[in-house]
Amino acid sequence: MATKSPQKKPAKKSDGGPAAFSEEDDLQAYRDMLLIRRFEEKAGQMYGMGLIGGFCHLYIGQEAVVVGMQGAIEEGDQVITGYRDHGHMLACGMDPKGVMAELTGRDGGYSRGKGGSMHMFSREKNFFGGHGIVGAQVPIGTGLAFANRYRDNGRVCLAYFGDGAANQGQVYESFNMAELWSLPVVYVVENNQYAMGTSVARASAQTDLSKRGASFNIPGVQVDGMDVRAVREAGNRAVEWCRAGKGPYILEMKTYRYRGHSMSDPAKYRAKEEVSKMRAEHDPIEQVRMRLLESKSLSEDDLKAIDKEIKAIVNEAAEFAQSSPEPDPRELWTDILTDMEA
Repeated sequence: MATKSPQKKPAKKSDGGPAAFSEEDDLQAYRDMLLIRRFEEKAGQMYGMGLIGGFCHLYIGQEAVVVGMQGAIEEGDQVITGYRDHGHMLACGMDPKGVMAELTGRDGGYSRGKGGSMHMFSREKNFFGGHGIVGAQVPIGTGLAFANRYRDNGRVCLAYFGDGAANQGQVYESFNMAELWSLPVVYVVENNQYAMGTSVARASAQTDLSKRGASFNIPGVQVDGMDVRAVREAGNRAVEWCRAGKGPYILEMKTYRYRGHSMSDPAKYRAKEEVSKMRAEHDPIEQVRMRLLESKSLSEDDLKAIDKEIKAIVNEAAEFAQSSPEPDPRELWTDILTDMEA
C-alpha cells in the first residue's frame, strides 16, 4: 500500500544537531512547557489536599519530550501514552479545565469523572489515552498505525512508553508486526532512568533502548530529551520516515523526572543531589528561558508576565474542577459495551 507524501513543514532543521529554533519557536516551546510544569505542580498540591484520589503520576522534568514531538506531527496524527499522561494531553491541545476536572473525578472531566488521572481521551484531539497497564498502549498504538496504513491516509501514530515498559513482551510483539507490515508508528521511549523505582542499569541487559528494535530491523536513535530542539529535530526525521512508508522508528528520549514515580513514592532510591544537579544543569524550561533572555527578545519582566498568565490558566482550571459537580450515578452505565441478546 502506498502512503501519501509528507507535507512540507515550515520548521527549520540543522544538519544532525538540534533543530534551529526561531525566537517564535522558543517562545511557543517555553509557553507550552511552562503550562505543563505549572499544571503538574498544581495537581500535586491538589493531590496533597485530598482533592485528587487514586494514582497521580507527574510529568515534571520531562516537558521537552512531548512538546518537541508535538511540534513534529501534523493535524490528524495520533498520540497514545501510558499513565504519566497529563503533559501529553495539554500538549495535544486538550483544555486544562477538562483535564483537571477529570483528575478530581468530576462531571466536567474528559471522561466524565470515570477515568481519573490515567484514563482520559479526546477523539477530537486524536489523543487515545492514558493507559494504566504498563506497556498496554504500545499494541494499541500499533493498531492505530495499522488502521492508518489500511486506510492509506498518510497519518502517523506516536506511541509513548517508558523505560520500564520497554521490557514488556507485548512491546516486542508490536515491533515485529509494525516492521513486518511497514506501519507508520514512532515508538517514543521516555527513559526517565528509574521506571517505577529501579535504575535502568539494574533492570535492563541492554540499556541503550534505541537498539531494542535491532532484531526487527527497526532504526532507532538516542535523543537528549531535556532539549526541546533536539527532540523536535529527531521527531521530524522519525515522522518523515514513517510518513514516507518506510515503517516504524524508535526514539529513545533520555529524560528525567524530578518527582517520584507517583505521588506516593518518596524516591529514596536516588540522591537528592542527583535531582538538584539535573534541575540546575539540564532543566528543559530553563534552557529555553536563557535563550530567550540572551537573544534579548524578551526581558525578565516579559517572562514573569508569561508565568503569571500561565498560572492564571492553571488556577482557573483548578477552580473549574472544584466547582464542577460530581457525576450522576447513572453515568456508570454509559460508555460500556453490552450483549443485547444475553
